[in-house]
Amino acid sequence: MDEMEEELKCPVCGSFFREPIILPCTHNICQACARNILVQTPDAESPQSSRASGSGVSDYDYLDLDKMSLYSEADSGYGSYGGFVSTPTTPCQKSPNGVRVFPPSAPQPQPQQHLLPQPGSLPPIPRNSCITCPQCHRSLILDERGLRGFPKNRVLEGVVDRYQQSKAAALKCQLCEKSPKEATVMCEQCDVFYCDPCRLRCHPPRGPLAKHRLVPPAQGRISRRASPRKTSTCTEHELENLSMYCVQCKMPVCYQCLEEGKHGTHEVKALGAMWKLHKGQLSQALTVLSDRATEAKEFLVQLRNMVQHIQENGVEFEACLVAQCDALIDALNRRKAQLLSRVNKEHEHKLKVVRDQISHCTVKLRQTTGLMEYCLEVIKENDPSGFLQISDALIRRVHVTEGQWGKGTLTPRMNSDFDLTLDSGPLLQTIHQLDFVQMKVAWFTFDPASAHQDIVLSNDNLTVSCNSYDDRVVMGNSAFSRGVHYWEMTVDRYDNHPDPAFGVARADVLKDVMLGKDDKAWAMTDGGIGKGATIGILLDFTRGILIFLINDEQQGPVAFEALEGVYYPAISLNRNVQITLHTGLPIPDFYTTGEADPTGSVC
Repeated sequence: MDEMEEELKCPVCGSFFREPIILPCTHNICQACARNILVQTPDAESPQSSRASGSGVSDYDYLDLDKMSLYSEADSGYGSYGGFVSTPTTPCQKSPNGVRVFPPSAPQPQPQQHLLPQPGSLPPIPRNSCITCPQCHRSLILDERGLRGFPKNRVLEGVVDRYQQSKAAALKCQLCEKSPKEATVMCEQCDVFYCDPCRLRCHPPRGPLAKHRLVPPAQGRISRRASPRKTSTCTEHELENLSMYCVQCKMPVCYQCLEEGKHGTHEVKALGAMWKLHKGQLSQALTVLSDRATEAKEFLVQLRNMVQHIQENGVEFEACLVAQCDALIDALNRRKAQLLSRVNKEHEHKLKVVRDQISHCTVKLRQTTGLMEYCLEVIKENDPSGFLQISDALIRRVHVTEGQWGKGTLTPRMNSDFDLTLDSGPLLQTIHQLDFVQMKVAWFTFDPASAHQDIVLSNDNLTVSCNSYDDRVVMGNSAFSRGVHYWEMTVDRYDNHPDPAFGVARADVLKDVMLGKDDKAWAMTDGGIGKGATIGILLDFTRGILIFLINDEQQGPVAFEALEGVYYPAISLNRNVQITLHTGLPIPDFYTTGEADPTGSVC
């Protein structure tokens, strides 16, 4: 019953209803709160000047809000009357429920009265008072009856009473001396609550006490606190009880209303009969609403399960993403090692060549220097005959040695620069373009407009059955002309080998024969399926093929090829089978699509 609590609270004060009255707009408000939010209209706007003539639903007249801006759409609350010099602006405040209401207005100076008001009576309602519903914001001017013209909601008052009693704290024994125990019974005659020990000691079930009636504490509280329910009386004739129901005005009336009031020419019925009729109608409406509430609860369970699945899938997908990025990093590190190896080889090769040239030049330079020093010593000798014996040979050696230092000998055999340039541009561009592939899937249902008249659709046009023993065709409400699409159908009922057919069809396929019997459809007939089986249909326009699966197992390599044009998902069935459609599914993992369609994958 906790969900019902908001229904039992006044939209102005935010507390449980106390003496609720019913406004003409059918909303409820506490009588005291209604008095607090009354606003007095200017004298120029009298009730008679704006009252509608003829018989209406209510005796009260809704204000012309264009003339009197009581309700402000800018702040969705209540404001004071504007545009009248004689009416001061009244600041508004918010109730606990967030509804803006007027505080009790200051008492206006009244002319002297010859008769003093009775002590304890409420002040009279000012003339031309106006009240605005805090929920629907409809404003109306009160007549001379004031708030007494609104019927009291005795039913709501009783429901609030029972609800508060059910939520009250446990009653204590009234005879326990120190720490009172929880009461277990109440004696209606003694009007005392007893715990079990005190009842056995002070109220034994014998003698005169044996005739006393003991009731549970909750029932005793109700009998103690509940005052006799007041009989609902007519708002126009306060001494008359409501005994009939006006069908035209949809409200209870009294006999005097039928004889003297405006209900005399209206159709009326017995109050008890209409009470039973409306109770039955409310029960029927509640049955439908209960079904919707059950569906909503199941839907909430589904959403909560979806939250759990999203969390689990998120963790799994994050781990998969990290693994994929780590694999890319590992591949990049391996390629990095390979490239570094090539650089090291080039580095070693250059060093080897240069070092070999250094070693060769050093040897030749040492030999040349030795020859030069020897020749200088020979030139110092003063023996002509001895010099001439070796001079020719030395001259030839000097020329040969000088020739060995000819062109290219003193040129480096290796360049110090590394002629390697890493082309990382395409890879960096690929990394920047690294993103998730957006899988486009189609959502569709069965199409009641194009279905055969014997076809019966339910479950928001996702479940199909048939009233005929003959095969009837129903198609999806979406057509495909490109891309790759996959949907499934589950067999809910399968009696007497009904031979349903699953596939695709043109828009002008015959609807009164089995799917695939004409040249407008391509289908798979009963392939050993049964109740609970799942049939998958995969339509790939990039390859122009149609593939069928039963319980996730592919039925042959390719069922149909060279498919071009516009196709609708379709099925044919008779009264012995019931099928449910499942769409928006991803492409099965085993299937690899062909060349991508540049125009997209959704028709």
